[in-house]
Amino acid sequence: MKRRVNAERPRRIVRATRKLALTTPDLVLLSLLAERPMHGYQANLELERREIRDWAGISRPQVYYSLEKLARAGLIRSSETDEPAAGPERSTYATTAKGDSALADALEGEEWATQRERPAFLTWIALCWQARQGVFRKQLERRRSFLQKELLREKETLRGILKEVGHPYHEAVWMVGLMIEQFKVELRWLGKLERELPLRARAQHPNYAAVDSKPRLLQN
Repeated sequence: MKRRVNAERPRRIVRATRKLALTTPDLVLLSLLAERPMHGYQANLELERREIRDWAGISRPQVYYSLEKLARAGLIRSSETDEPAAGPERSTYATTAKGDSALADALEGEEWATQRERPAFLTWIALCWQARQGVFRKQLERRRSFLQKELLREKETLRGILKEVGHPYHEAVWMVGLMIEQFKVELRWLGKLERELPLRARAQHPNYAAVDSKPRLLQN
């Protein structure tokens, strides 16, 4: 019997020390609930009001999935409320000390500052040499029109943020400011592409970067 008890101990230790993987939706919700308690319906409304889905992929179903996941892990706690909500939803959630600590730990990860984006339009540019004639200019114009609309929308969002926070030294101001600058840079870049399109030509040395599969001998 003693051997059986000792054999079970490593498994329990492994399970106890296994770290909970927190996704982006989990962290966004933890951040919202760290500000103030709210139920799932309120969380979704706040996501829409702040236009959080512009910079973080989190759907409505994910909100409720994350709430259940975080509650099971003890990172948030629930309490009943009489505040009206959509449907039978009555539980209001707030972060626990464990949840606040988990959020702070997650924000120290190196991966936040060492990843590159993979914009769909940039991928399209890499593949566009196989597109039909005339498609390049059409897609260029589509992209320009989209960016111009988004630029106007973000400028309006920035005005609303400044009115709400009352000063320009806030993370929401910095975030939207970056998006505005990125849109402006890409619009200038699109203009450059349009001007240089008539000069577009094939690679002159297509085999220059080819990988040589034969092993090379070291020379003295």
